[in-house]
Amino acid sequence: MDTNTGSHRPWTFLTSHARVLSLIARDPGIRLRDVAAVCQLTERAVQTIVADLEADGYLTHSREGRRNRYQVTPHTQLRHPAEAGRTVAALLQLLEDPATTDGEPDQPPERHAGLDS
Repeated sequence: MDTNTGSHRPWTFLTSHARVLSLIARDPGIRLRDVAAVCQLTERAVQTIVADLEADGYLTHSREGRRNRYQVTPHTQLRHPAEAGRTVAALLQLLEDPATTDGEPDQPPERHAGLDS
């Protein structure tokens, strides 16, 4: 029974940085305004997050005409000491949408050799 219904604080498992990185990894040509809409953030907040990710080496971008194309740096280590030795690739694999993989949607994703478990 929940006795704290009046003081419940909303929270989520993923940070905005993780959500933005995950979306960009799935669609490297995505517009930041579309990232903002999906993540329910302002476009300016997404621009700041992308700048953070680029400054710390998790992401790069190049111009293709009038648009940016992003590239995730998969072997970059995660920042928090609790995730020491884990990479962006391992995080993105964990966040991968099972419906977009080659396996059955109801089956757990296969483990890939070389990625942290």
